[in-house]
Amino acid sequence: MNKVHIGIFGKRNQGKSMLINALAGQNIAIVSNVPGTTTDPVKKSMEIFGIGPCVLVDTAGLDDSGEVGKKRVAKSLESLKIIDIALLLISNNQFGEDEKELIKQFNSFELPYIIVHNKADLQVLNPQCRSQLEAYGAPVIDCSAATLQGLDELIQAIVKTTPASAYSKENLLDDIIHEGETIVLVMPQDSEAPEGRLILPQVQVIRNILDNKAIAICLQPSELSTYLAIHQPDLIITDSQVFGEVSKIVPDSIPLTGFSIVLARSKGNFEHFLKGTQQLRQLRDGDTILMLESCTHLSSCEDIGRHKLPRLIQQFTGKQLNFQFVAALSPLPSLDNISMAIQCGGCMVTKRQLMNRMKEIISKKIPVSNYGMTLSLVNGIFDRAIKVFSK
Repeated sequence: MNKVHIGIFGKRNQGKSMLINALAGQNIAIVSNVPGTTTDPVKKSMEIFGIGPCVLVDTAGLDDSGEVGKKRVAKSLESLKIIDIALLLISNNQFGEDEKELIKQFNSFELPYIIVHNKADLQVLNPQCRSQLEAYGAPVIDCSAATLQGLDELIQAIVKTTPASAYSKENLLDDIIHEGETIVLVMPQDSEAPEGRLILPQVQVIRNILDNKAIAICLQPSELSTYLAIHQPDLIITDSQVFGEVSKIVPDSIPLTGFSIVLARSKGNFEHFLKGTQQLRQLRDGDTILMLESCTHLSSCEDIGRHKLPRLIQQFTGKQLNFQFVAALSPLPSLDNISMAIQCGGCMVTKRQLMNRMKEIISKKIPVSNYGMTLSLVNGIFDRAIKVFSK
């Protein structure tokens, strides 16, 4: 299950950090009467009954001034791409142009939000201001982070306003597999595999198989031939890095796909990936490909995104290509000279976070693909790898 990201926005000294501490029940954000104490967005994990795991994102004040202040505000606004719901804090019945402009930003991202009038212990929300705020159509809560007044009402509003898609389990195989079917998972344990545990996509798929009351068989490529000599599974899902090896072993009668393709379908943009993958055939010498990772890790010679894929793409196209890399949810570089973008499975980010990143790229009419789809194409089995999802 993905963690819901809740962004806290407002001018300086509106009590954003104190509200986070009140929600979390502990001091996890710096609280001060000095405006501008919060610089970069600060994150804290917690649990909200009715939603589940959440991440509270504290941001710098909208009215931060000076050159450095403007950079803080810009960084805070960047977090709009990664949050699922926003809390806009005001106090003392003050609601002006900064808040109105931020609401425009919320609407442009189709982001649900709640307007929170904080410091109600010092000055309650008056009817005139309430009427002005309610005209925006968002919930309006009068509360005090200092005394916890109205906090329960705010939490209830967060639960009610947060879209279910932000915390409900993703559809990985629900419409593909059925109770009692056998699904074989081919999972090579090379130097890129974490010591003593499975990678997240494998864990997610195993759990989804169990939830559908199907049977999960996990093995490495070297055991696959022996297993298939005796058994006939209903579906095989492989680590995309060994598509070439596995496709030679698995008979055409058995459906075959990859973990990364399964994830791509659940995260959205699937149709764009299907279409964009074919652009690999049209690349020219000197083109630049943007490689997008959803996590941050140390790279090795077996790293799929930074080494294996670039090498395979160059071999497949026969072209001299340039590659740029962006890790986690770091800001995208200039897209002016990008010929194509290839996104990893996205197991470490939410669907909304991935959709927002892809939206910016797709709006520039840049073809996009996915690690698994790219690997299936360069291994000559693209049509086979996506066939199971065309039912």
